[in-house]
Amino acid sequence: MLSLVAQSPSPVDTNVAVSIRDVSKWFGAFQVLENINLEVRVGERIVIAGPSGSGKSTMIRCLNGLERHQKGKILVNGTELSENRKKIDTVRKEVGMVFQHFNLFPHLTILENCTLAPMWVKNADRRQAEGIAAYFLEKVRIADQAHKYPGQLSGGQQQRVAIARALCMKPKVLLFDEPTSALDPEMVREVLDTMVSLAKDGMTMLCVTHEMGFARQVADRVIFMDGGQIIEENTPSEFFANPQHERAKAFLSQIIH
Repeated sequence: MLSLVAQSPSPVDTNVAVSIRDVSKWFGAFQVLENINLEVRVGERIVIAGPSGSGKSTMIRCLNGLERHQKGKILVNGTELSENRKKIDTVRKEVGMVFQHFNLFPHLTILENCTLAPMWVKNADRRQAEGIAAYFLEKVRIADQAHKYPGQLSGGQQQRVAIARALCMKPKVLLFDEPTSALDPEMVREVLDTMVSLAKDGMTMLCVTHEMGFARQVADRVIFMDGGQIIEENTPSEFFANPQHERAKAFLSQIIH
């Protein structure tokens, strides 16, 4: 017998920051993601590793609507990502993203780069926005560069500004898409130190990176992708000491010497 009582929706688990359920994505006829399933708890630090072309960056770009998935469900802080513009905007207010190539506005000062989103998206007035920016520029140890332009800074400094800019929106989740791969080797450490500090503060983080030392130090879990699938998932200690999949073993043998 059918019940005439309306069924209430399932309660949202507030301890889950990101839920990816059976997600697939195609670029034309090419399937770049295949049946991805991943749940990230609040405060969890996830490192996503794998060879080029494995779908790592596409997966995290789907988490703030930069790419759209064609199958499955993605929920961020309980909001399902769909083609609904309001839902995309809601998610983007809570999900920060740090890109490989900084993406700073070259004609704006460092301070202006950091105040733009709080003023335009969260309607902060200039004084509030500058206060927020000053706080996070201090946090990433670059406050003394606030009135310079991006072109006057090193690559490592620019990436720290990009992290501060993302933090100015006070995100609940922070995504990193290979944040050190465009940097000279001597600049990598300063960016990784900033990311380690954020992790210690309890920020929920998903980071696509080849920096396996960072994964060992910070990650709660390492996700290994290949061919658009998650093929291995484990704690850093187990992943590095005892990889289960032959593809993961081959990958580690190439990047760890």
